[in-house]
Amino acid sequence: MGHRRNIHFYHHLDMKTLKKETKLEEYVQHYGLTMVADHRDANIIASIGDDGTFLQAVRQTGFREDCLYAGISIKDTLSMYCDFKLTESSKMIEAAANEDMEVRRYPLIDVNVDGQGTFLCLNEFSIRSAIIKTFELDVFIGDIHFETFRGDGLIVATPTGSTAYNKSVNGAVVDPLLPCMQVSEVASINNNKYRTLGASFILSGDRSLTLKVLSFGNEHPTMGMDNEALSIRHVDKIQIKLSDKRIKTLKLKDNSFWEKVKRTFL
Repeated sequence: MGHRRNIHFYHHLDMKTLKKETKLEEYVQHYGLTMVADHRDANIIASIGDDGTFLQAVRQTGFREDCLYAGISIKDTLSMYCDFKLTESSKMIEAAANEDMEVRRYPLIDVNVDGQGTFLCLNEFSIRSAIIKTFELDVFIGDIHFETFRGDGLIVATPTGSTAYNKSVNGAVVDPLLPCMQVSEVASINNNKYRTLGASFILSGDRSLTLKVLSFGNEHPTMGMDNEALSIRHVDKIQIKLSDKRIKTLKLKDNSFWEKVKRTFL
């Protein structure tokens, strides 16, 4: 890890955060690292904020596989992606400089909308009706028609994203060591005419998922990629699979995913 000497801090440009970052610069210099303004020159990219800031840092810097990501919380509590507190950020910089750390590799999912390019997600992809009306989706696993969904929407989550929106609709929390994706329903309709599984299901990394929009008047659904909205009109088909890419995150040795889950929810 000795070649990782350049660090870039990603944050929202408000004066309060910038003043707090001044102390970080002292730590960086003390441990022999170099702060860089351009993330493309960095070996380590550290977000300053909350989990949403971390997601934006990864997305805005292109889901890089050739660097380490780290999350620094501006609050006095840690979270699923923020392993370090801003008041104790010297721990992160010291760990990066002295190799007193471990590296996590988090799975991503590829989302292709009507062949208009592939979008990466670290947390989840979600699709919901954009109008006050349920909508229908044909759900295919590989080439097999699995079900016709009718309801408010679907969530396709990565293992790390399983603790976010997915968990709020009673999806399972999944170990990120498992290369998979989870599909969860949002307010599905189940009656004599419409029938869905009525439970979340998990697909291995070798499987693909296809969603075909059926409802007339709902061709412009609301789609979310992590904490960003994707605006594409007249959506017909969405293809989702586990990506070949992984992002690497910096963690201390006593802070595993399940320790983070326990700390956050129990």
